[in-house]
Amino acid sequence: MRLYKDFTFEAAHRLPNVPTDHKCARLHGHSYRVRVTVEGPVDPQAGWVMDFADVKAACGPVHDALDHRYLNEIEGLENPTAEEIARWIWRRLKPRLPLLAEIEVAETCTAGCVYRE
Repeated sequence: MRLYKDFTFEAAHRLPNVPTDHKCARLHGHSYRVRVTVEGPVDPQAGWVMDFADVKAACGPVHDALDHRYLNEIEGLENPTAEEIARWIWRRLKPRLPLLAEIEVAETCTAGCVYRE
């Protein structure tokens, strides 16, 4: 069974590795949506894979590290593409969420990526 919890954050960034005339080379911001998916068996006693509150608690420090920040200044996000953000989040959540199955990062309503290790 899979379950997910979404969180959002607001942040600014620029992509330093694109041509200088690319629009993403300029400083801009996004309202990011992150979907954290865990997968495992349903516990017969509790009736769930895990408590949504536990997923939310695990995501709290990650949210706080990203929300209302300039992402390029965060160690490991010097080139903060959606793909790099997803991997960065994975590395921080996996120790706290052993059942982590995937991270989805959407930087707009119509564009995002899914990371599975």
